Amino acid sequence: MDEHRRSIASYRTYSEAERAVDYLSDQGFPVERVAIIGQDLQLVEQVVGRLTYGRAALSGAASGALPGALIGWLFGLLNWLDPVLSALLLALYGLVFGAVVGAVIGLIMYATQRGRRDFSSVQSMRPTRYEVVANADVAHRATALLERLGSPAAGTATEG
Repeated sequence: MDEHRRSIASYRTYSEAERAVDYLSDQGFPVERVAIIGQDLQLVEQVVGRLTYGRAALSGAASGALPGALIGWLFGLLNWLDPVLSALLLALYGLVFGAVVGAVIGLIMYATQRGRRDFSSVQSMRPTRYEVVANADVAHRATALLERLGSPAAGTATEG
């Protein structure tokens, strides 16, 4: 199979690129020879709130509770006498222990920052545009189909 690909269209949003590939599929085009590639990635850090000792402890507790419960449950399953009751009881103990340990670690991590990062955030990577590419031997046909769709971005991309 020819691995050389050519850009056939460029879109600002993923949904526009997805719509173009869906249109190609509806027209019987071999879409297994097409890819959507996110270009020019940006790191976006959305600040979700001010971080305090209370929030640091709560966040740490939430982070530690689930792993603690899972570990407790697994240890409970190893009990041969009454595994269901033991597993549930140890899962509860593990949840509490994990939450306490997580809260302590969260507080320690926040205290060591000494006010340098008094906010919590969520990071994500986002492309600024989406290139629809096709194998070179079928790219011309794909471009022609997308021009029939009336896609303003079709056929404007450069070869790559």
